[in-house]
Parts: sequence; C-alpha cells; structure tokens
Amino acid sequence: MTIDKSWIREHRTSPKFLEGLKNFMEIAMKHVDSEDKVHCPCVRCVNMYRQLSSTVYAHIHDRGFLKSYTIWIYHSEKHSVSDLGYNSTPINIPTNNEMFDVIDDVMAEQNTNEENTDDEGQGMDPEFNALFEQLNTKLHPDCEMSSLNFLAKLLHIKVINKWTNSSFDQLLELLGVAFPKSKIQTSHYEAKKNLRKIGLGYESIHACKYDCALFWKENASMQNCPICNESRWVDTTTKGKRVPQKVLRYFPLTPRLRRMYSSRFTAKDMIWHNTGRSTNGIMYHPVDGKSWQEFDKRYPEFAKEPRNVRLGLAADGFNPFGNFNNNYSIWPAILTTYNTPPWICMKESSFMLTLLIPGSRSPAKDIDVYLRPLVDELKMLWFEGVQMRDASTNTVFNMRAMLLWTINDFPARSSLSG
Repeated sequence: MTIDKSWIREHRTSPKFLEGLKNFMEIAMKHVDSEDKVHCPCVRCVNMYRQLSSTVYAHIHDRGFLKSYTIWIYHSEKHSVSDLGYNSTPINIPTNNEMFDVIDDVMAEQNTNEENTDDEGQGMDPEFNALFEQLNTKLHPDCEMSSLNFLAKLLHIKVINKWTNSSFDQLLELLGVAFPKSKIQTSHYEAKKNLRKIGLGYESIHACKYDCALFWKENASMQNCPICNESRWVDTTTKGKRVPQKVLRYFPLTPRLRRMYSSRFTAKDMIWHNTGRSTNGIMYHPVDGKSWQEFDKRYPEFAKEPRNVRLGLAADGFNPFGNFNNNYSIWPAILTTYNTPPWICMKESSFMLTLLIPGSRSPAKDIDVYLRPLVDELKMLWFEGVQMRDASTNTVFNMRAMLLWTINDFPARSSLSG
C-alpha cells in the first residue's frame, strides 16, 4: 500500500498536515527502541536523534517535517519503485536519496563525540540546512535529479577522468548557457565551496627553510627557527600578508578513518580481514602472511577487536612539473588500509594522502621533522585510540590503529630509516 506523504509539504496548522502527522506517528510507534524512543524526522533533528513519541510529535508539529525524507528508511520503509515515481524497475536512476545517505552519514560522524544531546535535540548547522535545501531542489523543472546530486556526480566524473579546473569551469559555463533555468554552479570554486561541509580538509604547518623544525605545537608562535634562527617568513618587512618559507600540508588520519566507519557504504568492508582469510594455504591478502599472524600473537588485545586498523605507509619524491631540468622534488606520504579486501585496499581511490612535504629538494635525513605530526597521531591511535561510530552495526567503539610496514624503494628507505 502506498503511503501518502504529500502532507509533509503542507502548512503545519492545516488539517491535511495534522492528519498526515497522526498517521505517521502510528507507523513510528511500531518501531520504538528499548527506551520507547524513535528517530525524529523534524527539520532540526533530521533523524539524528531518538526521542520519545510525544517529543517527536511536538518537534514535527512545531518545526516541520524534513521534506527530503521521502522514503522512511528509519521507520522500516524499504526503497521501492513506486517511491521513485517510475513504473518499471530503475537501473542506476539518480535520486535525491543518494546524497541524503551521504549527508546523513557525515552528520552522524560529526555528532558521535558530541555531548549534551538532550531530548530537545540540537540546532542543525546552517550549512547542512543549505545542503538539505538543495536535496529538495530540482536541477531543472523537467528533471527529477536534485541539484546537489548532479553536482556530486559531476565532480566525481571530473576526478576519475582527471579534468583540469579550467576545463571544468568551461563545462559549467556551457551548461549554464545551454540550460539557463537549471541550478548549476558557475565555477569549480563554487562547486567545491558548496560541498566543503561533507569534505575532509588539511592543516597547513609552516616549516623552517632549512628543514630544521616545524612551527607547530610548542613552536607555533615563534617567528624564527629554534635551531638555526632563520626567519619563518620570506619577507619580514612586508606590511601585507606574510608568506612562509615552507609549508607542510598535513591531512589528519583520524577524520579519514572516522569517515570510513561512519559511511554505510564502507564500514562493512573494514572487518573483511577477519572474515575473508584464506582457507587453502594460498596468500590472497596480507592477512594471510606471517608478519600479520605474528603481530596478532604478539598483541592479542589489539587483534581481538577486528575493527582496529592496520596501515601501510609509502613515501617517495617526485618532480611535479615533469621536467627533469627543473630541480624540484616534492614528497607525498600515503597510507593504505589493509582491513579492506584486496580489490579495495590497493585501489588508487583507497589511498590516503597524509603528508605533502615541500621541495625544492629531498628532505633526506630531515624527513623525521616532517613526519612528526603523523607519528604523533599514530602514537595516539596506538596507545589511546578514538571513539568511532560503526555505521554497519550502529554502535560506538574505541578504535586503535597501527603501522604494519612501510613500502618504498631503497633510496626512500634510506630517508625513512634516518
């Protein structure tokens, strides 16, 4: 039987809205948890918080029902063809709910460690409000795809095909001219800015010109290198914005691991190493190797939790300009997660860039200076761990991580080993 959901767009005091709310509460009451609470789909709680039925009713009545919540997956409804508005079985049909799931996972991730979440719920971030509004806005009057879903798919195509930013800008300009009534971004900058809330950023850390030290933590406020006394800045006399001598880009590891566990699309793969081990004596994955098995015997407490993460580190220098006459060498440090199956863990899209060490020459034995942020974080993840939300089981656990090995050629090994 098809459930009438047109009432969610009506005014909150109209008879149709009140009758629809009453019918929704009858459905919701069949799916309460052990504390008699149920997900609240008001515009502030957005299914992130469980509330008592009386509170859910009051929230929806006072605040309104989340308009992008058209398939009630938190209240036992399954995806169906009729919900999508098609008469035949859809194949890869884009819907608003694709991005709804992504945003829902990100919101859950950001709220995992939040405290003071009382029964009245929390106000939703204005940027999330804007994203949900775009989920409810058609790309074009005659198109069922939302503007946010289109933007995400277009950016994904740009990445996998390695389009330049300028070519992407030109495409957006052409689409804007060809479809003037569409809700298409005007530039790559605007597109990235639009999705920054669900992205993962990096930290810029200033470094000494001669690789002596980082202006970080205890040195963060210093204007000169504590080792060689060289100035932190290219020009110390400028009255405008000062330019640092060198900048290390650090992409923290913990938010990336948190994202893998908070996403319903990747969380289930994070324990593959515990369930997909070889049974015929042939090595298909590092989990079947002696190093992994010896580590499990040495640290049984770590191995007992299959959601703990095993990592591999690769680092090497390259010339980003493709011109060997230009003496420049930038060093990326990349981590890969071995919890996942072999067809995922060695895929390029699974690699996690953690450090981008600036040139113009190899850091050589001074690479330890640049590795410090990553080493500090790895120490924290090994000794203390962090609270993670596992989307596949909807539970919170303490995740730890360890560096199983490094992958490099002999010159890079010489640098990494000091």
